[in-house]
Parts: sequence; structure tokens; C-alpha cells
Amino acid sequence: MLKIGSGAGFAGDRLEPAQLLIQQGNLDYLVLECLAERTIALAQKEKLKNPQLGYDALLEKRIRLLLPELIEKKVRLITNMGAANPLAGAEKIIQIAKELHIPCRVAAVTGDDVLAKLDRNQPVLESKRSIASYEPILSANAYLGIDALLPALETEADIIITGRVADPSLFLAPMVYHFGWQLDDYDRLGQGTVIGHLLECAGQISGGYFADPGKKEVPNLAHLGFPYAIIQPDGSAVITKPEGTGGVINLQTVKEQLLYEVHNPEEYVTPDVIANFSTVQLERIGPNMVAVRNGTGKEKPAKLKVSVG
Repeated sequence: MLKIGSGAGFAGDRLEPAQLLIQQGNLDYLVLECLAERTIALAQKEKLKNPQLGYDALLEKRIRLLLPELIEKKVRLITNMGAANPLAGAEKIIQIAKELHIPCRVAAVTGDDVLAKLDRNQPVLESKRSIASYEPILSANAYLGIDALLPALETEADIIITGRVADPSLFLAPMVYHFGWQLDDYDRLGQGTVIGHLLECAGQISGGYFADPGKKEVPNLAHLGFPYAIIQPDGSAVITKPEGTGGVINLQTVKEQLLYEVHNPEEYVTPDVIANFSTVQLERIGPNMVAVRNGTGKEKPAKLKVSVG
């Protein structure tokens, strides 16, 4: 069994729910997903002004709040708060750990920044116009997958900080590492990607995306609890949240998040697998507890997606 919590779903997300997950969730891993396409372009602008910046603006606040309990409870943290500068972000974490007198090992994952390798004659997927027609280009970041994260997990670092990694891969990598899944076991990778996709936006699956006051009520929305998954070796999982927190996790909230930002449910393309969401089976097994099974998948694409700012 493996427990993974989602403590942030965007750069400006609340800080407290992640701390509550550490305190109550008995987690193995906490993931902070704080990076969007616009976010990384803005981070690149910051890095251009100062090469020591370019990581998430709230990194210091989050780490100071969470680090003592992360280390005490032996919860490993995976986060893309490195944004445009994972190495500088890692150095900042080490600086904070030293100030707090907390022993902490940090791994930084790089390789997503492909600006120097960009072929500006290539067409953009959405418009078919050349990349050059969008000058000035501030950033170009490839969506890395679990193959970039697994070596960092093998170092046994307490904190792994990345730049642009596909959101579900942040959750899938610890599953693959913990259970020893093969990288060509596409059905398990597909199911793990389903779990990662459900968790990646944090409070959205707890009712934040679902809420529509007067039509779809969510209790205590101001104190929304963030989700965690209890995952079995076959990839089946239960999505739940800490007791006593606001929000709701039910079949409706899970279904809405399952289809969030999905163009083709039968072919959800990631760097790790082309996942099939149409085979997924959901079952409410208790208050704020939904079982998720039977996601499948097929071989991953030969090329990575690149986000250009």
C-alpha cells in the first residue's frame, strides 16, 4: 500500500491543506503541483532578470511551513516548484534546512528547458504557424515524464524539485518506484496516470471544481480539504481527504475531475503512457471515499510536448 497526498494544485494555492495532509494522512509522499504554462513563462522572465530566481514565489513559505513535519514523519516531497530554475530552488531549500537545523537531502531534476534547442521553423500545434511568428520567445519547456523522476527517487532524497514535468507523472513516479512496475506495463501505468490526474489539481476533486452554489452545494468550501490516495500494488486506489475538513469527495466530483482538461478520454497522452480513461470504474465505498479501478493504457508517444512562451 502507498499513500500519496496532493498539497497544492496551482502556484498561489493555500498553504495549510498540505500541512494538514502531513499531520493526518499518514502519507508516504506529498506532491505540490504548482506549475502552469503561464507560470513557467513568468518564472523565465524572473530568471532573465536574476539568474538566482525563477523558482516558485511561494517556495520559501511552503518549505518553512512544511519541512519540520515532513522530516519528522518521513514524508517525501515531490514538487515542480523549481519552475524555470530547479537548481536555484534546490539551493534555497538547502539554505532553509540549514537555517532550521534540519538535515535534508534535495534532488533537482533538470532537462526540461529546451529553449536553446528550439527549431523556430517548426509549426505550433494549435495554429500551424511557425514558432518564429510568435517572437519574442521567452521559454520552451518539454514535459518530462517518470523516466526523469525515477533516478531522483533512487537517491532517497527527502525532497525532489523539478521544472516542467507532466502533472500526472509527479504522482505516477512514486507508484512505479514503490511497487516496482515495469515501464512497459502500460495498463498499470495507465491506471496510475488516472490516479495522478485525479490528484493533480488538489482541491478540485474535493469540490473546488464541482461547486456551483445553489445548484451543486459543497459544505464548508472555505476550509476545503485536499485529497490523498491509498494505492494498492495493482494500481487500484481510494481517493479520500482528511476527516473534519470542508468539501466533498463523491462520484460526481471524481467524474468531473476525471474529464477535466481531457480532449479524448480514450487517448490521454502523457510522456509515460497513452492512458484510456473510458475503462475506469468508480465506486463510492464510504463518506468522502471513492474507489478507482481499471484505467488502462498503451505505449507512450515517441515525442515529448513542448510548451513555448
